[in-house]
Amino acid sequence: MKPFEPAPETYQRIVGLRVVRVFRPESIDQEHSEMILEAGRWTGSSKNTQPWAFIVLTDPGQRQRLAECGSFTGPLIGAPLVVALVRLPGGGDFDIGRAAQNMMEAAAALGIGSCPVTLHRETCARERLNVPDDHGCRFVLAFGYPDMEGEQQLRKGIRSTIPRGRKPLADLVFTGRWGAKE
Repeated sequence: MKPFEPAPETYQRIVGLRVVRVFRPESIDQEHSEMILEAGRWTGSSKNTQPWAFIVLTDPGQRQRLAECGSFTGPLIGAPLVVALVRLPGGGDFDIGRAAQNMMEAAAALGIGSCPVTLHRETCARERLNVPDDHGCRFVLAFGYPDMEGEQQLRKGIRSTIPRGRKPLADLVFTGRWGAKE
């Protein structure tokens, strides 16, 4: 087996990934859309069950109707590509989250921004997408080429309400048990 080789550019992409909520109107070409979906498909999963399916939405009216199924869904309306992550029966949200992160990282590698969105009214989402009742559909990803000017304006408006930066690692990591420091 070939040993792992260092990939500092991959590490920098992971720690540098930022959500994009404002997109330019141009569509994402089919090749890039397929690459993003392939990254989701190739995600590892518990016991390789691959407990997901993806619904691709490009129609503005359909994206608008789906946005009505959540509380903070603005990015769905302006994104040229939306992917609904469907959890198959027996699947878990951990695996869905892994697939989502892989798709977001693949998009970033292609110069495409992304934003994860929760659909708080899951029954509404399942109905709008014709997803069976025994499947889950709480999470969607909005993709598009970043509108950096619009993004900066949005960030200025929400800066006062959202914490900036990241918590120190020392506040998040315990040794051996909860609350224990070295």
